[in-house]
Amino acid sequence: MVLSIDRFTDFAMDKSLQWRIEIGQQLVEAIYENISLTFLWVWVGEGVLAILLELGADQLADPFNNQVIVRIIRKIQNFIDTRGFSISAGIGTYYDDPYKLHLSFNEAKESMIDRFFQGNRMVYQYDQQSSSQTGRTKLMIHEEKIELLSRVRIGDEEGSIAYLVELLERLAQSYKHNINLFKSEAYDLVLSLSRMVVDLGGNVSEILSENAKMLQDLYSTIRYDKFVKKLCEYWRELARRVTNDHTLEVSPIVRSAIVYIKEHHQEKMLLKEIAQHCCLSIHYFAHLFKKEAGLSFVDFLNKVRIEKAKYFLENTRLTVQEIAASVGFQDANYFTRKFKIEMGCSPSDYRLSFQL
Repeated sequence: MVLSIDRFTDFAMDKSLQWRIEIGQQLVEAIYENISLTFLWVWVGEGVLAILLELGADQLADPFNNQVIVRIIRKIQNFIDTRGFSISAGIGTYYDDPYKLHLSFNEAKESMIDRFFQGNRMVYQYDQQSSSQTGRTKLMIHEEKIELLSRVRIGDEEGSIAYLVELLERLAQSYKHNINLFKSEAYDLVLSLSRMVVDLGGNVSEILSENAKMLQDLYSTIRYDKFVKKLCEYWRELARRVTNDHTLEVSPIVRSAIVYIKEHHQEKMLLKEIAQHCCLSIHYFAHLFKKEAGLSFVDFLNKVRIEKAKYFLENTRLTVQEIAASVGFQDANYFTRKFKIEMGCSPSDYRLSFQL
């Protein structure tokens, strides 16, 4: 495996030779403290160290997914964290032929080839079949993009950002050998949210201008963590243009309840639970919520779920039953009745009218 000190070039820019020696000694110390197997190590570049491990027969049941090595790396990372810096790691394939050890070393380096993804304490395993995953990844991304945007649609700003970060992490793993594909998928998420803002009445020229500036900034960003931070900040700006229509003038307590409802709308939710979340009695919470939000807790929850269901009806081919379950309704018939009351038509008719 190969261990690389994250952002070593940035950190070492104005540091002395002594600093470079000391930080290298700390990494070597971490190795000796956390590896109990037989090993050899050698520096292969500034801030980059290669380790050759000797694995026992009981550790080779599945060499490619060997979690023994991953656990060793995590221990080393935890040790290094206490020293004020972090490391990422690449893992090559196991070879029992000593003449092929150089292949494992090259694979470990190749697994970390995209320096863009450094800076996040990441662990890469060499995957010769990674290119074959593109089609499956795109299908996954389409489904998850719908879920992501539907969270914005219902006004779940924080939930959408948390989901965005998770989605970007999965994209990073899927496209770890192709930065351009990763960035392309990330740009598409921004453009999809921008279209939602425009569809809801946003200024087209203003959005296009802001997008151009942001995408140029993202294109020139060379570190994954900075890329994610910038993208999330811009996502929040765009999401607020959508969620402004959902904003209510309510007290902090009711605001907290609304945020909680939107973040947990897919789960079974009881009045008792939300009242406890707000540290209020059930009776007082129910009275306060209806007074300020204009709807009872149950009606507000159903309204949030139906708003999300509308987005799924507009943008997916999921069945009514599948949509009902995905937005939190346990009974599809109950969902249909509530949808008719809210929208004046059935979910199927709504989908048909939207397509027309």
